[in-house]
Amino acid sequence: MSGSGDGPAGKVTISGLAERLGISKASVSYALNGQPGVSEPTRARVLALAAELGWYPSSSARALSQSRSEAVGIVLARSPEEVGSETFYMNVLAGIEAVLSEHDLNLMLRMVTPDPAPAPRRDLDVYRRWAGERRVDGVIVFDHVSDDPRPQLLAGLRLPHVLVGAAEDADPTPFGANTTVDQGLDAATVVEALHRLGHRHFAYVSGPPELSHEAARRAGIVAHAARCGMTAVFSASDYTADDGGKATIAVVAGVAPGSPAFPSAIVYGNDLMAIGGLQALKFLGLAVAAQVSILSWDDSILCQLSSPTVAALARNTMELGRRSAALLLDAMAGHEAANVSMPAGVLHARESLARAAV
Repeated sequence: MSGSGDGPAGKVTISGLAERLGISKASVSYALNGQPGVSEPTRARVLALAAELGWYPSSSARALSQSRSEAVGIVLARSPEEVGSETFYMNVLAGIEAVLSEHDLNLMLRMVTPDPAPAPRRDLDVYRRWAGERRVDGVIVFDHVSDDPRPQLLAGLRLPHVLVGAAEDADPTPFGANTTVDQGLDAATVVEALHRLGHRHFAYVSGPPELSHEAARRAGIVAHAARCGMTAVFSASDYTADDGGKATIAVVAGVAPGSPAFPSAIVYGNDLMAIGGLQALKFLGLAVAAQVSILSWDDSILCQLSSPTVAALARNTMELGRRSAALLLDAMAGHEAANVSMPAGVLHARESLARAAV
C-alpha cells in the first residue's frame, strides 16, 4: 500500500484510511471504535476498507482513550512448578481465559514466592503497583486465608475483584464479589459415602490449614463425622504428591491395620496428594481398597488413569473459572456485587473406594 497517510513499511494507519476515503481522521476513528459522530453509510465504508487492508485498532491506544487497560490480573503466591502441576489451577485458568478471550481482554498472571510470616506479603505490592500504573481493570483472587488483607486493600484501591471459592456466607467487599463453594455440603457427600461403606475412623490429608477453604472442609468433616458416629484424624500437606505421601505415612505409621486407631479410609485435599498417598501405601505394603480406601477431593485424569483408579469428588473447576471471570466483568462494569454459588461436587466411586474390612 502506498500514500502519504500510511506509516513506515506500508503500515496501515488511521491517516491512511482517512486519505483513501476522503474523510477526516476523526470520522475514521469514530467508525472504527463504534462511537457516535459518524453516519452509518460512512461507518460501513470505513469498516469495509479496514477489513480489506487488514487493519486492526491498537489495543493500547483504545485502552488509553477509554482509561482502561483491557487486562485482568491474577497474582498467585505459589511457585511456577506448583501451579503447572496442579490441575485445579490449570482448569480454573482455562475457564477464566475462555471468558476473557470472548471479550478481547488480556490475562496478566504473576507468581510470587510466598515468604514465611510475619514477612510482608509480596503479592500486596503487585496489586498496589498494578492499580497505580493502571495495568489491570480488575483482579481475580485465589487462596483466601483468615484475616486476608487483600479484599480490603483492593477495595481501598477501588480495584474490582472477585474471590474464587469463598465461603457461602462471605460478604462482598466494596468493588468485590465472590464465587462461593459450600465446603460443608461437599464434606457431607464424602463422609456419608464412607459411612455407607462401613468406615468409622478415617483420615483427612489437607492442604495448608491456614487456607479458608481447608478450614471449612475440616469443620464440615468434623461435624458430619460426629453426626454419623465416626471419628477423623487430620494431617496437613502442601498439595504436592511428595508431601501427600509423607502425610499418609504420618497417619498410618505405628498403627496396626484393623485396629480401632487405624484409618480404614484416607481422604485427600487434591488429586496430586491422593496419587502420592497411593504410592506411599503401596510402599508400606498396604493394599489400597482392601485395607485402606482412598478418595480425592478433586477429580482429574490422574485419578482416572491411576492403578487402582482413585475415587474423587468431581467439581467443575473450569466452570468455576468461567463464573469468576464473568462476575469480575460485571464488577468492572460497575454492577452491584453479588455472590455466585457453585454447584455441589459429585462423587465418582472408583476402584480405590471399597467397603471397610471387618
